[in-house]
Amino acid sequence: MSQPRIHALIPAAGRSVRFGGTTLKQYAHLLGRPVLSHTIDLLASHPRVAAVTVALAEDDGIYDALVRADFPDVSTTTGGDSRAQTVLNGLRHIRAQDGGAQWVLVHDAARPCLPRTQLDALLDAGLKSKDGAILAIPVSDTIKRAGIENHIAATVDRNGLWRAQTPQMFRLDALLLALEQALKSGEQPTDEASAMERIGARPLLVPGAQINIKITGSEDLKLAELLLRGFARQPGKGYEHDDENRAGD
Repeated sequence: MSQPRIHALIPAAGRSVRFGGTTLKQYAHLLGRPVLSHTIDLLASHPRVAAVTVALAEDDGIYDALVRADFPDVSTTTGGDSRAQTVLNGLRHIRAQDGGAQWVLVHDAARPCLPRTQLDALLDAGLKSKDGAILAIPVSDTIKRAGIENHIAATVDRNGLWRAQTPQMFRLDALLLALEQALKSGEQPTDEASAMERIGARPLLVPGAQINIKITGSEDLKLAELLLRGFARQPGKGYEHDDENRAGD
């Protein structure tokens, strides 16, 4: 029995400038390579991921200079002015260029530390869930709701609360429809699961890893460097970590 075809999509059209100067976080240097290169590599090297597409800003200009040569088989397309529009553009491109793709795996460009074990777990669980699945972390900290001038207004019950991560995995056509409907109604889902929830889907929560961090500033970049130095890179097998801080540990 053949495996469903899974196509990974990396939205990388963001214009968030971090680290000082004019550096976009997806192109910040991490162990001698752009952050985006690490992210592409961890998906492209997985044997169950058939293809990878990166959605770029219209005036990107940097990908060709720093990344494309290392990933000649990775497709690119133009994103939009929001994450939701960028992902939708990417899905339309995948459907047009890869007619056999059944599932899409959407992963943040700025999450280069995804462990192979968590990716495997998501793929296993996602393919068994009709509504797809996402990686997420149960909230363990006490949560406070802020009031006027940041004085505590209330303590929020953390029972049942999870922090969403990526990858997020859905049937391609279902996610495409969900995003089209959300954007048509004027909404801007901040992640793909939100769009799916809007049409009645209940995606599965798959325990992720604390080390699957999202880089947003210089301190995150330093942490990512430390984490990647702790990974054992195995050609064709992605990244493993010697001491993963998994959800619930």
